[in-house]
Amino acid sequence: MDASNAAAVAVRGRWAVAAIFFMNGFVMGGWAPQIPVLLTRLAITEFTLGLLLLLFGAGAVSAMIGAGHLIPKYGSRIVTICFAISCCFGLLLVALAPGVATAAVAMYVFGGTFGATDVSMNANAVTVEKKLGRPIMSSSHGFWSLGGFVGGSTGGLMILYWGHLWHAVVVTAIALAITVVAMRHLVADVPLAQEHRKFTLPRAPAVYIVGIMALLCMNSEGAVLDWGALYLKQELGSDIATAGLAFGVFAGAMAIMRFLGDVVRGRLGAVTTFRISCLVGATGILVAGLSPWPWLAIAAFGVSGLGLANTVPILFSAAGNQPDTSPGAGVSVVTTMGYSGILVAPSLIGFVGERTGFSPIFIAIAFPLFAVFLASNITRTADFSPVESDPILPI
Repeated sequence: MDASNAAAVAVRGRWAVAAIFFMNGFVMGGWAPQIPVLLTRLAITEFTLGLLLLLFGAGAVSAMIGAGHLIPKYGSRIVTICFAISCCFGLLLVALAPGVATAAVAMYVFGGTFGATDVSMNANAVTVEKKLGRPIMSSSHGFWSLGGFVGGSTGGLMILYWGHLWHAVVVTAIALAITVVAMRHLVADVPLAQEHRKFTLPRAPAVYIVGIMALLCMNSEGAVLDWGALYLKQELGSDIATAGLAFGVFAGAMAIMRFLGDVVRGRLGAVTTFRISCLVGATGILVAGLSPWPWLAIAAFGVSGLGLANTVPILFSAAGNQPDTSPGAGVSVVTTMGYSGILVAPSLIGFVGERTGFSPIFIAIAFPLFAVFLASNITRTADFSPVESDPILPI
């Protein structure tokens, strides 16, 4: 393959993996307005819903581990295709569940397909970066947030007029169409033989501090995803269409800032960018929790999305550049700790929220973000000197 053909394949692969990110975010965005419907449809409490969300998290974490073993053996392209197709049907499985028992199984499967797709598409994005000779990870996550915005902002309206089941059918059809078109152009990587060596955890305490910071940041994102719509509907009196905008606007704001994140970070540096991001994110969550009006809460969620957008990418970069720690070990630890915040912690929020309401929950979530701000200096390792690389390809 000559240079021009290789460049064209890499560019198509860049947009193909971006489409998979968008699809994954679109399905999750569609899930957000379905949550209040599930609560009413199954006649369950917030505590039971929290347990179902815990099963979603358990499925996601276990599948992430499984995907991590499959990718070196089969390559990220094949693994991404298989799990992306299955992810398209996750929401529909939950929407079809007639009772709590079947919903529990559906939630575990839904979480598994989401988590495995998340790992494999990120691995494929790394492959594309190497072929392009330039970073695309931040903008790829921007496409995820853009998908979340579209899914969340339109989902409530579709449920209001068509019902929850037809909404799930439409989301599935759109997600499947995107996946089928994109999978033909995903970049193939060479599967690697498994290395039979004992995995050792990093010894540097800083890695675990960064992991705790990622957990607290991603916990805020998970709280808005899983409980924002319910908060607007039950406590602020909004209808289902308006409630769906809680995560939709949040994800849209995140998408905008993630597309701008590389430029902002390049000008301000990682530490300054992280500090500003924490303050903006914490302030938005705090105002949302204090708001007496749905539209103010929605706007505040949007502000928090602007702030939280680049906290996790910076933390992942800081973890991968810790001294005396391999990048793979540092990122794997922080990723696992961080994703527990977005996948597992919301179940605890449901347990507490059933007793206190969700306004105090969002107020309380803001203060750990202020604490993360105080530890911002640890992200200085995210700034590093560029190395010589191949010429940047136009995309």
